[in-house]
Amino acid sequence: MTSAIRVLRNTVHWTSPLMCSNKRVLRAKSASSSTWTPTQNFFDAFRKIAGEVVDATPLLNEARAIKTAQEIERMKLANELAALAMEHTRDRLRPGMKESEVGAIYEGFVHGIGVGYKGKVEMARAFTLVWSGKGIATFTATGDRPVQKNEPTLLEIWVCVDGYWTDLTKNICPGELSPQYQRLLDLLLEVFKEAVSFSVDGASLPELDRLVRARIAEGGYAGQPSHPICHGVGARAHEYPYAHQAGSGSIRKGMVLAIEPGIYWPGGGGLRLEDNFWITGNGNEKLCSDPDDFRLARARAGA
Repeated sequence: MTSAIRVLRNTVHWTSPLMCSNKRVLRAKSASSSTWTPTQNFFDAFRKIAGEVVDATPLLNEARAIKTAQEIERMKLANELAALAMEHTRDRLRPGMKESEVGAIYEGFVHGIGVGYKGKVEMARAFTLVWSGKGIATFTATGDRPVQKNEPTLLEIWVCVDGYWTDLTKNICPGELSPQYQRLLDLLLEVFKEAVSFSVDGASLPELDRLVRARIAEGGYAGQPSHPICHGVGARAHEYPYAHQAGSGSIRKGMVLAIEPGIYWPGGGGLRLEDNFWITGNGNEKLCSDPDDFRLARARAGA
């Protein structure tokens, strides 16, 4: 072989003895970069040398699904910050504000108060998607649409504390919800309550999915929602396990699950409720104190 690769990049900082040895060989062959990324050829050659290669992802998923006490502590702190940020944002939300301004208020508060929170937090960041009124849909980008009076503004929220996440959906309404939205919220709260009661150690994940979708269909919204209604949360905002009627698996003690039924109207508008629940030996524990019935925590504007 008379030529060698000259430009090599590493995006994950491989530091194992095998990788370090490979880099020394490449440098000796005049490959100029000190960082590099293995190609598919490398992994193919590794399989030939190592023999059978087993994907450890399922084992890692199982290990990550059951949270340690340290992980639960981080996630509780993240949920505390999420609730404080909701209160802060609710007090400042006004009709006519841009959706992006609402997101900035929320995210800035988490970062500002979160770093050093209770003397325990080193890193705290928040990411949001914000939609108001007819802008509420399954998942779209935050825009410059104005906050609507007497209609909900929905915040899809991810708060990260030292590498551990929340995944929440919270709502704010400046003013009074319309009768149509009142009925929709009442329906979703009933579905949500039943889903939470079902989510205990040993419960079937496929049956949870069937239950939620059946109750939503009985309420007149068959086929909704198009997104998952339950998934794990931890080192990622979305992680194993997922509840799907075509899947398998059961809820187990130590998991943290995001439960998120949603209903969306043709042409825009709708609601989603989402909170995180730690599965315990006695049922489950809601991690975020912000109320899911957001009528109990109305925005000051128009209240």
